[in-house]
Formats: sequence, C-alpha cells, structure tokens
Amino acid sequence: MKEIPSESLRPGAHRRVFGHLPDGRAVEAVTLVNARGLSATVIAYGATLQSMIVPDRDGALADVTLGHTTLEEYLANTAYFGSSVGRVANRIAGGRFELDGKEYRVPINNGPNALHGGPGGFDKALWDIVETSDSLAPFVRFAHTSPDGDQGFPGTLHITAEYALGDDGALAITYRATTDQPTLVNMTNHAYWNLAGEGTSTGAMDHVLAIPAAHFLPTDDTAIPTGDFTSVAGTPFDFREPLVIGARLRDTAHDQIRIGHGYDHNWVIARERASAPRLLARLAHPLSGRVLEVLSTEPGVQFYSGNFLDGSLIGKRGQAYRMGDGVALEPQMFPDTPNRPAFGTIRLAPGEEYCHRIIFAFSADG
Repeated sequence: MKEIPSESLRPGAHRRVFGHLPDGRAVEAVTLVNARGLSATVIAYGATLQSMIVPDRDGALADVTLGHTTLEEYLANTAYFGSSVGRVANRIAGGRFELDGKEYRVPINNGPNALHGGPGGFDKALWDIVETSDSLAPFVRFAHTSPDGDQGFPGTLHITAEYALGDDGALAITYRATTDQPTLVNMTNHAYWNLAGEGTSTGAMDHVLAIPAAHFLPTDDTAIPTGDFTSVAGTPFDFREPLVIGARLRDTAHDQIRIGHGYDHNWVIARERASAPRLLARLAHPLSGRVLEVLSTEPGVQFYSGNFLDGSLIGKRGQAYRMGDGVALEPQMFPDTPNRPAFGTIRLAPGEEYCHRIIFAFSADG
C-alpha cells in the first residue's frame, strides 16, 4: 500500500497496512499527527518507531529517525531501528542469570552474550493494536504476551507499549508489564537519531550532545560492564557540558573508545528509578536548529554512536547507512543488572507493574 505523506494528513491517528509477514499476517502502521504538523509512524512489528517527522527552525520538515521503507527490510534488520526491545534490553553476560536461586539461560546472539532479550525478543514480535485515539493529542497502544519460557525467561508477561504525540512536540512512550511469576524486565526503545534528516551525507557526528552524568560504566571487550562506576572527568565520556559528538570519538588513547569502536556505553544519571521522567540527554543539530531532549524514569542511558553501521542496511532515502549516520540514546536500567547486585534489580513479581516512561521532546533553536 502506498504511503501517504504525513504532512497531508489531518491531526489524529491514521492506520494502514505496512506489509505482510511470510505467514500472511498483516502488519499495520499507525501515523500520529499533531496540530503542529509533527508526525510519528509506528509499525506493529516490534512496536517499532518507523518515522519521526519534525520541523527545523525555519519550519522545514525532515524525518529524523533511521529506518526502512518496507517490512521485508525490517524482518532482516539486525540494528533494531526504532524497535521496542525486551524482555531485557542491552546485554546479559553469557546469556545466563540467577533468579530466586534458580539459573536461567537466554540464547546467545551477540558474541558470548545475550542482547536485547535474545534472537526472538520483542522486536521480532507482531504486536496487537488494542487502541488508538483520533484526537488532537493522538496515541496508539500495542499489546503483546510473552509466554512462560520465552527466550528462556520465566513467567507469562503481558506488555503494552503506548506512543502518544503531544501538541508540545513531544513523543511519549510508555511501557507497562505484569507477570504471573517472578521474572526480569528492562525495556527500552532503540531509535537512532539524525536531526539533520535520516540519510543525509553529513551523518550525526556533527551533533552536539549533553548528558548530565558524572559517571559511566566501562566495559570489557564483549561490552559487558566491569562493575565499576567510573568518573567521566578528564575522559572522552564527559558530556556534562555540550560537546560535538565527533570531537573525541577518535581518542584511541582511551581504552574504552577502542573497546567500543566509539561510544557504546551506559551513562549513570542516578542509581535508582524515578517516579517521573527526568532529563537524560540533550541532542542538538546547530545547522538546522533541531533539538531532541530525552527524558525517562530509568537511571541510565546507553549512548551508541552507530559504530557498527557498515553500509549493508539501506535507509528510507535509498542511501546506505554507514558508521555515525545515526546515534541511539536508549533509556534503561544498567546492562547486565541481573548479574550485578550493586546495579540494583530488574525483578518483577506477580502483583507488581513494570512501568517505564520515555519522552522524546523535539524543539528548534531560533
């Protein structure tokens, strides 16, 4: 089905068929449009943010998130563009953890570790669209049930993912989950951003980033945190003052830049979850004036500078995505928390509700 340009749509929630899975099931897309002309398109496969169109300082619209134009490309996607990832975002060392004295194993899909819930995580599921709101503040709510034993995790998990586009230029994502037996949950959204517009030749390395964190989590050579909370002072990881991303990206004198092939680390905003979203990062593109603020109830943010984009994935403009063409800012609990008691807990018990609220707030500097 041919896509209708979002700028031609009235405010509200607009549904269409995006494609079909190999078994014939239809995958729908919902485009949310607010009164200011901003739009977000989310597809039911992976509850995935497929498009985010925002204006620059002069009102010119551009799609600022990396992704694909066809479902077939998403089915083959290994980069998690815009996906809702879980049960456990980021890495679990060795694909193993203990919960209440019992050992569990998750399939390995990233070197020796499990990544983003395993090879059959939530990003590979066809979510149900359970509600949409065709209002001036439109939203769509998806639901998915992950059965007991799914990817090795215990408990039947019922999850919802809600995307709401406010008239203030903010896209709010809320993940909720309940379980019938103790399990682990740490969900996030894996959008990649290029505020110049996805597919532009300049990439995102000229963006200015600020992260209000005094510590980050160094990793071993498989991207598993060592367990240390390391000061950012005097390192390429100090973004307490706004800094051009590419300014210190080639500082190979720092072993963590070498290990991550750039930035692929978790910054420590706090040690505990918050009841309301707080600022985790501010990303700005000086040339266009576009600004993205990332807020969340989680204590950490994984900043990934697109180090492993190698030209094999094709974007919505038909251009190959290469290293640094987009950056991810993923709010979450700390990586490998199940094996690091000092990091806290991501345990969810029956009778409890997991709730993670993310806000992607867009604006333009004059």
